[in-house]
Amino acid sequence: MDKSNKVLVAYASKYGSTTEIAERIGQVLARAGLDVDVLPAKQTGDIERYQAVVLGSGVYAGHWLKEAVAFLEANEAVLARRPVWLFSSGPTGEGDPVEILDGWRFPHAQQAVADRIRPQDIAVFHGKIDLSALHLGDKLIIKAVKARVGDYRDWSTIEAWANKIAQQLAQLEPDVNVT
Repeated sequence: MDKSNKVLVAYASKYGSTTEIAERIGQVLARAGLDVDVLPAKQTGDIERYQAVVLGSGVYAGHWLKEAVAFLEANEAVLARRPVWLFSSGPTGEGDPVEILDGWRFPHAQQAVADRIRPQDIAVFHGKIDLSALHLGDKLIIKAVKARVGDYRDWSTIEAWANKIAQQLAQLEPDVNVT
């Protein structure tokens, strides 16, 4: 298939919530006519074949999961030559997820890499906490920080963000930034 519309949606997810967000983003992009691969960040292989990349991770205590960090750092040079969108999922509760996180938008430890990549956008989406799926240690953390339990993902916001990505990609010239 023509590389000019091949998009990778890569993700790191601990309990599956971020996987479902990545899959929904991939569905929206595919409906827009893009050829999309939705893969765990640790299973992407060589990303040179993609015109654009969407990368997301679950957030725990202000940090991305190690698989997303490893992908971002290992692929920095390629990502710097592609349109890239980054997203995080995690906060639960009502209201703006960035406000819930006291202004946090992206892991501080990876900010320098993101600055060099110059992503098109960085989004923070609400997450989901299902106590029945959590390991004991994570249950104790959730209780200690008084995190809201439940599914707070806003699918219309996620789909609108993915549609914006599709619109931006449609405006690009074929094979732009692909070297």
